[in-house]
This record gives sequence, structure tokens and C-alpha cells, in this order.
Amino acid sequence: MHKKIIGYTTGVFDMFHIGHLNLLKNAKQHCDYLIVGVTIDSLVAYKNKQAIIPFEERKVIVEHIDFVDYVVPQKTMHKMEAFHEHHFDIMFVGSDWKDTETWNRLEEEFADVGVEIKYLPYTAGTSSTVLRETLQKINA
Repeated sequence: MHKKIIGYTTGVFDMFHIGHLNLLKNAKQHCDYLIVGVTIDSLVAYKNKQAIIPFEERKVIVEHIDFVDYVVPQKTMHKMEAFHEHHFDIMFVGSDWKDTETWNRLEEEFADVGVEIKYLPYTAGTSSTVLRETLQKINA
């Protein structure tokens, strides 16, 4: 009998773009059930930014992506707390985070509980930061 593989990823998903879609599509190819944590507005501040699109709207957008099975609010940056709440087998993250101090540590922590960290290709050329900068130039 095949064990259902549960995947998990998180993001702000502000100004939803092709990079977000690619991450979710690629993640779903590696699991049977994909849980996505959408970062709540107050937590977006960890990047010293403010979301343009409010949390509830971002959550609804992500809920309507075919590759996503379940959406939860990401209320903390502590990934292990998410694991204890959602019991996933694989955590997906963009390849731009590979070999960073934070993710090297998380790889070790998750290995202890049998969770694989899978780095998915980062979509070069598009990001919410690039979109925000472009909007600022247009509106200048």
C-alpha cells in the first residue's frame, strides 16, 4: 500500500506571479497532498516589507490554484512548529535558499524527524520585489 506523501511550502504570495505558480506546480509533482502556508500580514514584516495584497485575499488566490490541496496561515517563521501541526514528509523551498545558514540548520533539524527538504528551481527574472520596484518606477 502506498503511503500518501504530504508536502509543505510557505510564502507571502504577494502580487501572485509565475514564480509562485512554478513553485507550487513543481512541489505538487513531488507529493500527493500539498499544504501551503500563506504568511500573515504581521509576519511579512520579517522581510522589512508590507504586503500589498491583504492576507485574506492572498489566501483565497492560493486556495484556487489547482496544485494546492490545503492552505493554512503561516503565523511563525519556526518551520518545526509547522511540522508538528501539519505532519508533512517533504518541505519545499526555492533553490535561492540552498546552502544558506538558516536552511542548512533546518536540513539537520528536519533530518532528525525524517522530513526531506527539497529545493525547487527559482524562477529567475520575476519576483514580488521586481514587481514592486517596477510599479514604483511607473508611478514616479
